[in-house]
Amino acid sequence: MNPFDLMKSLGEIKEKMGNVQEELAAITATGSSGGNIVNVTINGKMEIVSMKLDPLCVDPRDITMLQDLIIAAHHDALSKIQEAIKAKYGPLLSGMGLGL
Repeated sequence: MNPFDLMKSLGEIKEKMGNVQEELAAITATGSSGGNIVNVTINGKMEIVSMKLDPLCVDPRDITMLQDLIIAAHHDALSKIQEAIKAKYGPLLSGMGLGL
């Protein structure tokens, strides 16, 4: 293979990966727990972008339960976002060993 063709291919791959990163930020999924009293929304970069708490779950005497509900909602959202990423980018990411 011609080294110049290889450099051109690498540039195209880099551009595609940049586009994928931008698109990942636009993909979101919301996970919930406690019968929808805690909702956590994350993006494709695995960043929490919003959280909604029903006033029913805010009991100052049971902070531990609220913490558990937030963690459970986050795990639910992670599972959903990983499935969305697999559906959209599965063939592209399959050989990269990203654990998706």
